[in-house]
Amino acid sequence: MKRGKSKADVPKKADSKLSVKKGPERASKKPRKSKADKDPNKPKRPPSAFFVFMEEFRKSFKEKNPNNKSVSVVGKAGGDKWKSLSEAEKAPYVAKAAKFKTEYTKKIAAYNKNQSGGGSHAAADEDESDKSKSEVNDDDEEEEGSEEEEEDDE
Repeated sequence: MKRGKSKADVPKKADSKLSVKKGPERASKKPRKSKADKDPNKPKRPPSAFFVFMEEFRKSFKEKNPNNKSVSVVGKAGGDKWKSLSEAEKAPYVAKAAKFKTEYTKKIAAYNKNQSGGGSHAAADEDESDKSKSEVNDDDEEEEGSEEEEEDDE
C-alpha cells in the first residue's frame, strides 16, 4: 500500500516573520528596562470616591450575605450600586476623597522635599514657610545668640 506525502513528511521551512528569536538574536533588540525600586517611605495614593464608597459597601454587603466568599460578586454589586447612585448621594464620598487628596498632596510635597533637599531639614522648612522672612531671621539671630552664651558658659 502506497502512501502519499503527508504534511508531517514535508520538511518545514523556517518562516522568519513568525519564528520566535532566541538567544543572541534577541539581544540585538532594545534591552528591557527593569523597574525602578519602589520606595517604601513614599505615601500611598489616596482612594477615589468610588473606593471610599466600596469600603462602606463591603461591610454592609458582608452583613447581608455572610456566606458569600467571592470577591467578584461584591465588586460587581458595588459597581452596580455606585452607578445607580445620584450625584447628591455620591457627594459625601466625593468630599471624603477630596479630603484624602489634600492630605496626600501635603504628604507628597514633604516627601519630595526630603528626596531633593535631603534629610531632617524638611520639618524646619515647613515651619519657616508659615512665618514671614523677618520672623525667620529673628529666630536665627536668637538661636545664634543662645549658642554663643552656651559656649561662654563652658
